[in-house]
Amino acid sequence: MQTYSSIAQIIVALAIVIIWVFRFYKVEVEFRSYHLSDLTRNIVGASKISLSTLLVAGIWYPGLVLVPALLMALLMVAAQYFHFKAKHPWLYHVLSFLLMILCIFIAAVSLKLM
Repeated sequence: MQTYSSIAQIIVALAIVIIWVFRFYKVEVEFRSYHLSDLTRNIVGASKISLSTLLVAGIWYPGLVLVPALLMALLMVAAQYFHFKAKHPWLYHVLSFLLMILCIFIAAVSLKLM
């Protein structure tokens, strides 16, 4: 299971980097549609990138994984809320939902529940 968790950690980290670095212009538009401030957007982005970095570092240092996985899952729950509130297309919902499920899986493996 640890191997699958490591793969999930990399997938989550890559998805966050792609969205928050290479597609940042889309993030700006989305946060405007949520009526959230630039400061909020920057805090969320910095948090997600930091948590992603910790998830990748957790491949070598497993003690780092649980808290970032749970916090990232919580951020994905918030993303679900805002996607529903803004009535975004289902693709937006599916992507954040899948990342949330992966984070819950990572946390469960970290707790040795799986």
